[in-house]
Amino acid sequence: MDPVDLNERLSASRQAILRARSSVAASQAQAQEAESRKATADASARRYASLRERGFVSTEAERSKGHEARAADAALQASLANIGVSSADAARLSSESAALEKQLANTRLIAPVAGLVITRDVEPGSTAVAGQAVLRLAENDSLWLRVRIDQGRSAGLALGLPTSIRLRSRPGERFSGKLARIEQLSDALTEERLVMVAFDKTPTGLTLNEMAEVTLNLPARSNALTLPPAALVRQAGQTGVFAVEDGRARFVTVNVGIRTENGVEILDGLTEGAQVVTQKSKPLFEGDRLRVSSDSGAR
Repeated sequence: MDPVDLNERLSASRQAILRARSSVAASQAQAQEAESRKATADASARRYASLRERGFVSTEAERSKGHEARAADAALQASLANIGVSSADAARLSSESAALEKQLANTRLIAPVAGLVITRDVEPGSTAVAGQAVLRLAENDSLWLRVRIDQGRSAGLALGLPTSIRLRSRPGERFSGKLARIEQLSDALTEERLVMVAFDKTPTGLTLNEMAEVTLNLPARSNALTLPPAALVRQAGQTGVFAVEDGRARFVTVNVGIRTENGVEILDGLTEGAQVVTQKSKPLFEGDRLRVSSDSGAR
């Protein structure tokens, strides 16, 4: 985006404006002189007309003075017209200069925010079209983490939720943050929700596209029925658990809510205190005999 000769054209335009303004000033001075001459000629014409009436001067002398008065008036009108022409010329040149300044300003790229240039998409000498990205910047104060959350564990997401962040490059440190944005469009292929997490205080030396582990602190659910994650099984495309009835295994379909590393919320399908299989040494089938331990109930 080279301005070529715009600077030279702008300089010439500014000089032309100065000349036009000088011309306006000269025309105004000429108009003042013409106005003075007209006043003198008018006074002389009136005096000669009075003298003619009393017979002191000839008719030719009176007519000569009248002609001089009319000539002075014409010169004044011409000077006033020159002022208008010079003013219009100065205004035209000012408009042209303003247009050149805007054209020159369009050759400069001004970033809307201060940040770090991460890519240059157009090389010097290339032609850039309207709307094309030329540079990509990262604003230092607004670096977010793009986090994917399983849809089955996304219940309770809300803006402002506190988070704990661990960067792969700094595994021994944890940083606090908060949920800054929840995308409305989920990933249909991976069945995940997309959210943005912001640091409370951006750590120094942070690099872009770095992997991180983010823990969301969801609000606690009171009176929630939970089971260990190992208790869930899939059979015939359905999620359920093996309940214990009369010492034998019976598959029960359940609906699950929030999932964490330590527990799974059961929305329906079981009642509190029901005995379920949480540990198994081999695959279970409907009707298998079971040995019940003391801690195998839903709670």
